[in-house]
Amino acid sequence: MPYFPNEKQTLKWYQDPKICKQVDNIDTVYDLTKLRRMYEYLSVHGWCYYIQYQGKLIGDCTLLKDGEISIVICKEYQNLHLGRKCVDKLVQLARIQKMTQVKAHIYDFNIQSKKMFTRMGFKEQQPDWYSYDL
Repeated sequence: MPYFPNEKQTLKWYQDPKICKQVDNIDTVYDLTKLRRMYEYLSVHGWCYYIQYQGKLIGDCTLLKDGEISIVICKEYQNLHLGRKCVDKLVQLARIQKMTQVKAHIYDFNIQSKKMFTRMGFKEQQPDWYSYDL
């Protein structure tokens, strides 16, 4: 579902310390100002979407114009292979946009994301960066 301002829902995701650590390697959570800046950046520099599952918004994903993919799924819905489906859709979008490669920044401690991306064919190119040639 295309991004639209929905701070009441999205701020909950980014106030989870574990999510913030996985995504940004920070030990603090987002406030409303930081959340707004993030979504403004993602919307201007790429294609930002919400992840909807069983009628509920459960996360977001983005394909930036430089080919970087980002994805956040609230912890209640992790490990259901929903992330894989979202990344597949973003890869399809990258092909439509005539990109030659997509990439993801995954911190070394984020084992869950590293497993998902490598199982999908992404290769580690340098520390914390994985790429997939289209």
